Amino acid sequence: MNFVRSLTKMSKYTGKNLATLSEVEIKQWIDSFDTVLTDCDGVIWVDNNPLPGAPEVVNKFIENGKKLFFVTNNSTKTRPEFVEKAVRLGFNVTIDNIISTAYLAAQYLKNVGFSKTVYTIGSTGITKELDAVGIRHIGVGPDTLRDTLADTVADFIPDPDVGAVIVGFDEHFSFVKMMKAASYLNLPGVIFLATNTDERFPMPDRVIPGTGAIVNAVLTSAERKPIVMGKPNPHICEIIRKQYNVDPARTLMIGDRCNTDILLGKNCDFQTLLVETGIHKATDIEQYAASDDPETKKLVPDVYLAKLGDLLPFM
Repeated sequence: MNFVRSLTKMSKYTGKNLATLSEVEIKQWIDSFDTVLTDCDGVIWVDNNPLPGAPEVVNKFIENGKKLFFVTNNSTKTRPEFVEKAVRLGFNVTIDNIISTAYLAAQYLKNVGFSKTVYTIGSTGITKELDAVGIRHIGVGPDTLRDTLADTVADFIPDPDVGAVIVGFDEHFSFVKMMKAASYLNLPGVIFLATNTDERFPMPDRVIPGTGAIVNAVLTSAERKPIVMGKPNPHICEIIRKQYNVDPARTLMIGDRCNTDILLGKNCDFQTLLVETGIHKATDIEQYAASDDPETKKLVPDVYLAKLGDLLPFM
């Protein structure tokens, strides 16, 4: 049995440390995939700083002929804005290398022939993608109580043309926005999309609530579940497989979150690599691997590394 096939069988749900393999074995592993999907923040950069060796590894993948895509749950930027940031940080990518949840949401509506107005909880990252496909939108920006709640409710006149609600990350999220979204979603036929359900953005001394907190507030009041665009949901698997013509068995998903990036890989039958430069670490992998719950075991990557840059000597 060749090594790559052996590694695939042995490492599934076991979280093998890639650094413990020989140079030959690591190179064989690299040769086992043709397509690379990678998360961004926590994997290749943190905020506006590239992680050590990450640009060089990504550029080597592209130089060596592998298809490469940044797959991000961040809905606050358009694809051109992601490209601008990536190039500034040293990554040799173009718009064709970017798959974002704002883009996916706009493409979803375009593909179903949507021709009405979208009520948007989110940012211009979403609305610019809607603009790109010619879809009208309302809702972005601050929207707070005026005088009393009763006055605000009385002043709200629903737009009769709204046929969809998109919920993404919104630093201006408010009770008023939740009320309006739930009111639109109370109407039959209104489409409910969420960019992603990431719970939070942890910092050393505080927690920034993520899009998932906003989505859950809306779905609770609307009493409806959304179609979720981002990782780890199956919708993105179909987009990647069909639109980009990838072979799941020869595709690698790289991430720093087990419950989004790695689970996406498992849901899509991709190979998976966790790097410890973001949310989850080797200790989390050990905990998931020890679980008797099959769903928890899905959070275990095939292999893991301290950082993506550690692959550079083998490329």
